[in-house]
Amino acid sequence: MITLVDMMSSTAIHLGPLVALAPALTAAFAGPRTTAFIGLVALGAQELVDGFNGETMTNHIAQVVALAVLCFAMVVASYVREHRNWQLTRLRSVADAAQRCILRPPPNRIGSLRLGWLYLAAENEAQIGGDLFATARGSGPSTRVIMGDVRGKGIAAIGEVSVVLGAFREGAHRCPTLRDLVAALEESVSRDIEDVADVETDIGEHFITALMLEIPDQDQSAEVKNCGHPPPMLIHQRHVTALDFDNSSPPLGMGGLPTTGQHTDSIAFEPGDMLLLYTDGVIEARSPSGQFYPLAERLDSFAGSNPDALLREIQSDLISHGGREPADDVALLAIQRLPAKKRHGRRT
Repeated sequence: MITLVDMMSSTAIHLGPLVALAPALTAAFAGPRTTAFIGLVALGAQELVDGFNGETMTNHIAQVVALAVLCFAMVVASYVREHRNWQLTRLRSVADAAQRCILRPPPNRIGSLRLGWLYLAAENEAQIGGDLFATARGSGPSTRVIMGDVRGKGIAAIGEVSVVLGAFREGAHRCPTLRDLVAALEESVSRDIEDVADVETDIGEHFITALMLEIPDQDQSAEVKNCGHPPPMLIHQRHVTALDFDNSSPPLGMGGLPTTGQHTDSIAFEPGDMLLLYTDGVIEARSPSGQFYPLAERLDSFAGSNPDALLREIQSDLISHGGREPADDVALLAIQRLPAKKRHGRRT
């Protein structure tokens, strides 16, 4: 187009140098081979325009050499950009695989329970951040659950998340009681947290709030231990109750949790009931006017009859409340006890 316009314009107007736009723009989105090809086409166009306009030999040589140097630079720039994109793609794939290994999605059904989960990381390029949850089968038979939140957020907190989840997955299978499991996690976190925490950029205390449950397959109850975490919500026949116990313990890693004798609470958990576990990124999400998200009030109006449906409503409402994605890591885990006739065996 530039060549045609130049040839149709007055001889006093020279648009030939504008052909340099072609390789310059191509290098922004195409590979080095395509950029080199467009550069050769641009050089041919420059020759055609200069010949049509009767440019002097000196001016013609200067324009062609300048265009050739520019094309070579654009080919190099395109190669560097493609190579960096390839490296970034590889790094992202490795990071995604590592994050999936650390925070493995729980099964849809385990024991006598149906599960649903939602995770929104504060950092756009991350799949997980400083929030965590996991499930495991215990003796009894029963299902053990943890929902936690490290003090930091984003990718820098993944090391601390890995310590907690590793200790939980190991202890859930060998600890005979929930109290023993909590003690094992406290011991592991207190011992290992400083080795993986980001102490250079975050010099404060490192700890993890955690909520742990043991849900027997047969009994219509659940055992709960809260270590400084927001209280779970129990939805029983569409009535919502915040299970805020008086016997909460300090967060894991603060050295205030005794290794033996800590108290756990028992709650009624009947078929059809749902337990909603969440992190403070949910209840601390602010609206444009500065109002915190009223989770307990909103749950009363939701019609979700299963965990996945409930979490979809919460996610939509949470984003609508804030007007954007939450600024902090958000994790939710919805647990529903199935009626006896719908119970399934263990799935892994």
